[in-house]
Amino acid sequence: QVQLVESGGGLVQAGGSLRLSCAASGLTFSSCAMGWFRQAPGKEREFVAAIARNGGITNYADSVKGRFTVSRDNAVGTVYLQMNALKPEDTAVYYCAADRAPLGAPSNQYVYDYWGRGTQVTVSS
Repeated sequence: QVQLVESGGGLVQAGGSLRLSCAASGLTFSSCAMGWFRQAPGKEREFVAAIARNGGITNYADSVKGRFTVSRDNAVGTVYLQMNALKPEDTAVYYCAADRAPLGAPSNQYVYDYWGRGTQVTVSS
């Protein structure tokens, strides 16, 4: 059974940092592209960042470029999202996702096969 478990969310002041983790099990992690998405209240889920299966390609939404960094450790089956210079508009539930047949680091949420349950990030002003 595939499981993706996010952790590291919380409450932080604007300008602060958080590091999200997503631990994967039940799949061949090193064969999957991994993505981070978020959904704010009343809004649709949106792409945040993605990383190719070997970590050689990364992809970011324009809204987080230069502030967020996605990375992965295939040895432990975990993908990370380092979030710096957080803004109130970053407040959302953050989800990780796995794409079993990836081309690069896709931003299209509909190509992802497995999803975690999410972790809440709240940025206060």
